[in-house]
Amino acid sequence: MADETPLDRFKLALTGTARAIAREPEVEVAWSADAPSASGKNFRVPLPGRELPKAQASEARGFADSFALRLRHHDEVLHAGAAPQEPVARACYDAIEQVRYEALGANNFPGMRTNLDTATKMRTASDPIARAQSADDVPVQTALSLMLREALTGQPIPDAAQAGVELVREWIEEKAGGDMESLALSLDDQKAFQSLALDMLQHLDLTKPHDAPDASDNDEGDEEDGEDQDDSEGDEDSGEGDPQSVEMAGDMADGDADGDADTDMTAEGEMEEGDTSDEGEEGMMPVRPNRPWTDLPENFNYCAFTEAFDEVIEAPELCDNEELDRLRQYLDSQLTGLQGIVTRLANRLQRRLMAQQNRAWDFDQEEGLLDAARLARVVISPGHSLSYKIERDQEFKDTIVTLLIDNSGSMRGRPISIAAISADILARTLERCGVKTEILGFTTRAWKGGQSREKWLADGKPQHPGRLNDLRHIIYKKADEPWRRARRNLGLMMREGILKENIDGEALLWAHTRLLARPEDRRILMVISDGAPVDDSTLSVNSAGYLESHLRKVIEWIEKQSPVQLAAIGIGHDVTRYYKRSVTIMDVEQLGGTIIEQLAALFEVEGK
Repeated sequence: MADETPLDRFKLALTGTARAIAREPEVEVAWSADAPSASGKNFRVPLPGRELPKAQASEARGFADSFALRLRHHDEVLHAGAAPQEPVARACYDAIEQVRYEALGANNFPGMRTNLDTATKMRTASDPIARAQSADDVPVQTALSLMLREALTGQPIPDAAQAGVELVREWIEEKAGGDMESLALSLDDQKAFQSLALDMLQHLDLTKPHDAPDASDNDEGDEEDGEDQDDSEGDEDSGEGDPQSVEMAGDMADGDADGDADTDMTAEGEMEEGDTSDEGEEGMMPVRPNRPWTDLPENFNYCAFTEAFDEVIEAPELCDNEELDRLRQYLDSQLTGLQGIVTRLANRLQRRLMAQQNRAWDFDQEEGLLDAARLARVVISPGHSLSYKIERDQEFKDTIVTLLIDNSGSMRGRPISIAAISADILARTLERCGVKTEILGFTTRAWKGGQSREKWLADGKPQHPGRLNDLRHIIYKKADEPWRRARRNLGLMMREGILKENIDGEALLWAHTRLLARPEDRRILMVISDGAPVDDSTLSVNSAGYLESHLRKVIEWIEKQSPVQLAAIGIGHDVTRYYKRSVTIMDVEQLGGTIIEQLAALFEVEGK
């Protein structure tokens, strides 16, 4: 096209190359001003300058190549099934696997080798290893992956990490030098490679023997009484006793599901990009005595260092009207081609809900309207008095539905579009059915802990500070506000920079509290999310399962004690490990059946 820019042509070429490498025709590549990430077949790579500087173009190619190689050569189920529980070991395990599939590309394609090397240098430059002054400052997973990369591809350690690697090289080579030679022989076999990788982690004393896993670790484990036990799918662990565990806690919260196993970290263990993970600790839930639903269980052993910088804010306060209109238009463009689906969904859902509000009949009455089903009896026995019916109103509880939407960075791209479209459809449909709807979002004000962390640093870094980031809870639509007035607010989710980190437990309590203040008889809370809570600033100074454990306890308390009905829709990731009533959708085309069945089931439940 005549109006195509060099950047447009470069993006087109990048997308085509990624599809060829991945052997997946549905791969899409988009630009990102934040840290690169991948969610399924959607890649977000660094945005180069308009003139396409060679180094920046190579970085974009490198990340696209890495994500494509992951799609082609990485089996996520196989990888997760053997993942170690220990946080540092899990971080190393993930980083080693990335080295494997990138080595397959680097060793076979010289151009790809250069691109991957450029991307590695970019990641390393902002990694804590570049600032390490002692061995204790060196992230083991970064040093180990760079040394393994050196052994598998012959590429040297990037200059920024050279000094850091040398601080731990002797220790790694002494413990696991021979393992790297064995790994080089198994690049094409992920299962064999991961088995050798686990052996290497055991030799480094980062994990326990893995030949006899406990089958019970695969269960929910909600009946574990007060035990801090982590299960087979756990991305996050307490990691006590390991000098690297505190620094690695935040890194472990970064999910493999987004394809960015080595997301860059900033000073003091803070990540530039907070990808969520759909894998977490099981068995963290202690058995609690039955209590009245109004009796909040002592903050669930959870606290915030300070709430002074938290905010509850309405969407228009975060964006001017002109930009809101533009963002809403962009969201509407995502609905192009889906109008038929939206209309069918609205009609089907409305029919299901309205059916529960229809009038009913009392039969066998002595007076009223003649019951046509009793005509035979009227002919045979005209004096029979019970051949009539009376119409009566069927009770339909006054209802409110709150949609709580995860506004975390890992939702960026297609997932947040799906969530916004879901909210839009539900608000319109429920309003037509006379059901009030509130739409809320939750994220943080900063990536790096913000003012809460600054205050903690100024106070001398007290131990176990609890939550260390500034919450941002967003009101997109109030319950009593008509949809037509709030519709443009949903476009705010499309704004770059809004989506940061997610602290689900406190967001759930916030939405729950708002529901309890409502006068409606039936209250429904539906969470739309893509995985586990992640806030690197908090996880870097608390136990690795701190946020997830709190979320589980909040969910259990609401499900067992509260009059609020709780359900969840997972966007691209399974959330059934958290919510008893939940489903997962991969794209907007699945919205119809999913939301209809979820909501209809909730409406049919008569309380708890």
